Amino acid sequence: MTTKALLSSEWSYLPFPMLLVNDRGEVIASNERASEDFHRCIAEDEHHFACNVNGKDYLVEKYEHSHINNYFFYLFYPHDKSAAKKYEEMERELNSLLESAYDAIYITDAEGTTLKTNPAIERITKIPRDYYIGKNVNQLVQRGILEESVTFKVVEEKKPMTAYQRGQGDIEVMLTGSPIFNEDGEVEKVITNIRDLTDLKQLRDENQKVKELNSFYKAELNKMQANPQVTKEVVCESTEMKNIFFTGERVANIDATILVLGETGVGKDVFAKNVHEHSLRSEQGEFIKINCGAIPPTLLESELFGYEAGAFSGAQKAGKAGMFELANHGTLFLDEVGELPLELQVKLLRVLQEGEIRRVGSTHTTRINVRVIAATNRDLKKMVKEGIFREDLYYRINVIPIHIPPLRERREDILPLIYFYLKHYNEKYDVNKQFSESALNFFYQFDWHGNVRELANLVERLVVTIPTNMIDISDIPVDIREETGDDGLPQEITTLQEATEHSERALLAKALKLYENTYKIADALGTSQATIVRKLKKYELT
Repeated sequence: MTTKALLSSEWSYLPFPMLLVNDRGEVIASNERASEDFHRCIAEDEHHFACNVNGKDYLVEKYEHSHINNYFFYLFYPHDKSAAKKYEEMERELNSLLESAYDAIYITDAEGTTLKTNPAIERITKIPRDYYIGKNVNQLVQRGILEESVTFKVVEEKKPMTAYQRGQGDIEVMLTGSPIFNEDGEVEKVITNIRDLTDLKQLRDENQKVKELNSFYKAELNKMQANPQVTKEVVCESTEMKNIFFTGERVANIDATILVLGETGVGKDVFAKNVHEHSLRSEQGEFIKINCGAIPPTLLESELFGYEAGAFSGAQKAGKAGMFELANHGTLFLDEVGELPLELQVKLLRVLQEGEIRRVGSTHTTRINVRVIAATNRDLKKMVKEGIFREDLYYRINVIPIHIPPLRERREDILPLIYFYLKHYNEKYDVNKQFSESALNFFYQFDWHGNVRELANLVERLVVTIPTNMIDISDIPVDIREETGDDGLPQEITTLQEATEHSERALLAKALKLYENTYKIADALGTSQATIVRKLKKYELT
């Protein structure tokens, strides 16, 4: 068969121009679509090039003839530059998306050889992206970069597959592989999306902590209902007390020892508890309180440090953990620390310095992690000079000194505390008692030498013992009224109406200092806002 016959019989049907050329560059034959104008596009040294014929663009491919040596085919494929430009723009956009994606995009062929990836792979794996190109995913598994290959699972299953693995630096990643099929329905490539789940894991962990913290606070609220000294919120109106509690909350996560100073009953334990609740230790351990002055010296050591089985006669067979062990990872409140005997002061100092305790009867020590808050109503400096309190222990516990003033120095807190305990005991005993204005005036002027403890005790006593719902100044025990020599009434004998007005005016004047508006005054005094406005005008207090 001649060359022309071969061309006409086998290739004449092709929808694009074709030339048959010998090794000298001479056109031997062409199909009907290839005019002489195509002859000038012959290029001996190039196999792929572009050419324009009669104003049309072509891409030219040069092939060696498979049956005739030294003969070549030139095939002219129409080339639409505008379409090519669109494809180039699409490719640039896809590359831009790939380069800027937050997740790592990893492309392999069906054999697992890496074809392409993006910069995010470096952030997630800490390995340069160029390292991966040409590498097989099996090599990555062998090196430990991957735990297992999701690529081969996709090839095997012919569907998207997801796996969770640990990445570099102990991060958690999610790999989702998706198959790309060829015309025969076989997997040709696999595109894997690699997502860093570290941020999501942190959110999940924080959410769990919040749930645990909520459970803790629910348990604490149940405890608070049984103990009015431990309140849902600190009861104070005075600027000084607000600053004191603010300081406590600010140093709550600093593990330095706090020394709380103040008279008996001022609320040193409430302050210590509040510090604990605002610290991270409240999530990890308990708030344990021990009164060093209420336990006999012979038993105090075993209460603080615990004891081993058979340490002394009467000891529990299994031994017993001490307060330090019970407060591990939490807070130990040493109330009345000034009552500690000298021999125990030495042991307490060693615990604070070394972070270790030794149970009574034991030969080994136990590591502990406890934040200590100490409190006393005594003058420790004076005790140091007198030799009854160790100087080194004093400086060890006095890192953050806090002085809580007595109620008589912060009278703004008296009435809020009165109302707090009145509400508490009304609910406890299922009654609805109220204090008269004259009684409230007396409470405000009273010095409360027993401070908050005395105040709470008196409120409970009156709520329980007075049969009427309105508790008046005359219901207050005589010994308490005589304590100050002031019964809260005018010094001269007056009419009952004048005495009532005198007390009423004094009470309203103090309420104006305590509360922001007439609505809060009315709520505190148990009357209507209109009544408060009318009485303020009557007594010319507006």
